[in-house]
Parts: sequence; structure tokens; C-alpha cells
Amino acid sequence: MVCDAPYAMPVRKRNMSVKKIVLIAAAVLLGVWCFAAETDGESKSFDADVAIRFYDRRVYYPGNDGTEPIFVKVSITNKGSQPLRFKLANDRMFSLDFSVLNTKNKSLAHTEPWVRKRNTNQQIYFREITIETGETYAFVENVKDYITIESPGAYMLSADFYPELKRLSDTSEYHVSSNRLGLEIKPSPSVAALGALPIASVSREVLQPQPISPDKVITYMLTARQKSQWDQFFLYLDIERMIARDPIRSRRYKAEAEAGRISMIDTYKHDLMQSRTDKDIAMIPVEFTVERTTYSATEAEVTVIEWFDYTSFREKKRFTYNLASRDDIWTVYDYSVDNLGTE
Repeated sequence: MVCDAPYAMPVRKRNMSVKKIVLIAAAVLLGVWCFAAETDGESKSFDADVAIRFYDRRVYYPGNDGTEPIFVKVSITNKGSQPLRFKLANDRMFSLDFSVLNTKNKSLAHTEPWVRKRNTNQQIYFREITIETGETYAFVENVKDYITIESPGAYMLSADFYPELKRLSDTSEYHVSSNRLGLEIKPSPSVAALGALPIASVSREVLQPQPISPDKVITYMLTARQKSQWDQFFLYLDIERMIARDPIRSRRYKAEAEAGRISMIDTYKHDLMQSRTDKDIAMIPVEFTVERTTYSATEAEVTVIEWFDYTSFREKKRFTYNLASRDDIWTVYDYSVDNLGTE
């Protein structure tokens, strides 16, 4: 009886097939490795500098009710030799995150909206941004949209930017960290302490100085002071140069690092609001009229007659405001006062 034996592949042919399988497998593995390396290289070759700074330096207070924002400008600068591409979510919370550490190096908690967005499966809408070498893309965010700040104190603020978007609640996704800023949160002032609280803007729009003439700058400032709108009053005031008017304070300011300078600026504003420094400029005029305006391309002088009411008399003073222009924006850096008697 003849039995059919199982088919046996010739040794040479079998060896060639094994080699083909090995080569194909190696090619596949090499392709996967190259793809992974390329993808990893793309994400980690994000040659950019991420920097943050306070957008409107002011006195910051606790609370997340929307009346005491902490606006920070986030700048992304291309440091490489090639165009830089990244995704930017329409809702910036999916591109950016802030970290606020207290003096015990503990992180403050995120806000409820931030946590809710992290735990909700939703479509993320974004734009593809491309910036050339040396170019900067910047935007402004309110730190308190991200972090709950309930207590006064000294903190360290930093940001993480996610060029491929942020979907998770941790920091495991690729990101670029910013510099750190010293953040001082003052105790909430009482009406008795400040006399008149600064009126917060009803809208979330950030105040920005406009290219208006020197006399209109002074009119804007004095009108803001009459209404106790401190944010508007400070808008055209060059705080750094106002601090420099005092030689001792000026030397201290120059010796401070960035965090110390920010603290000095906030302290100056707070002291001005309580009439502890430069009391004349902080006084509220019941009436004023611009007397004379003279200016060149970079310097201006505006004299204003101002009246102040007291219990039994009215005082009249002449204020001379000195302004400087930078990028078509006039700001007050000095002033003097002449008493003109009473009426």
C-alpha cells in the first residue's frame, strides 16, 4: 500500500521563505520605529520660548467671582530656524494650564469649570497656528478661570503650554513650561479701609491705553478719579517712573528682582489708594479745567486747575502733569502742585 507522505518543502526554498518573512517583519518594525521616532521628534522639537507676564499690573485680591481677575499675557516665541506649528484651542483651557504654588510649595486647586471640562467628553475646536523664526504669538488669560485663589499670601505662578492640546487633567501630555512670576494676593480691603473701592468693569474686556492726546489723558484720569475707578486711573500712570521720583525708593526698586519690583508696584498702588503716598494726585477734585497743554513728539506738559471741597471752604490748586510718549501712548510720570488759595 502506498501512502501519500506529507508535503515537505525543499530545504533551500524553505530557507528563502523564512528569510522573506524575517525581512518583511524587520521592515514593518523599522517602519513603526521610524514613525514613532518621527512623531516623537515632531512633538519634542517644539523649539519655542513660552513666557508669561502680568498684563495689567495692579493690586490683586482673593476671590473667584469675576470681579478681581488676574490677567496674564502668554507669549509663544519661535526660537528655532524653521517655521513653528502648533494647535491653539478656541477654549484656551485645552491649550494652557496655570500652576500656583503657596509658600509651602503646595499647588492651589483648579476651578470647578476647569475640572468639569477635564472630565467631560467634548469636541475640541482649534486652529493651526504657524509662526516664523523670531516671531511671537500672544494672548491674554485670566488666571482665576483656571485656579481658585481664596486666601491672601505670596505665591509663585507659572504656565504650561500644550502645542498638541491638553485633554487630560494631569501633566503627562507633552508641554512647554513658562517662567515663574511672584504673585502677591492682598487681603480684601474693607470700605472703611479704602474709603471707596475700585469699581470693577462690568465686562471681562481688558482695559488698554489708547493713542489719545495728553490733555485727554489727564481728563480721562481725573474723571476716573472722580468716579473712584482706580483701574482706569492707573491706566495712563507710569508707575515705575512715579516710584523713581523718590530716590530711596528708586534705589530699592532697581536692586529688586522681577518679583520684588512687581510687589513694589502693587504696594505703591495700594498706598496711593489709601492716600499714604503722593496724596495730592490721589485727591478727588469736585471740578477741574485744563488750563494749558504744550508738547513735543515725546514730552508733554498739561496744567489743570482743580477744586476741592471741604466742610466750610473750597480749595483751588494748579496741577502740572508731565507726560512722556511711547508707541503713541502718553503716560504721566511726574507732577507738581501749586496752591492758589481758597474760595
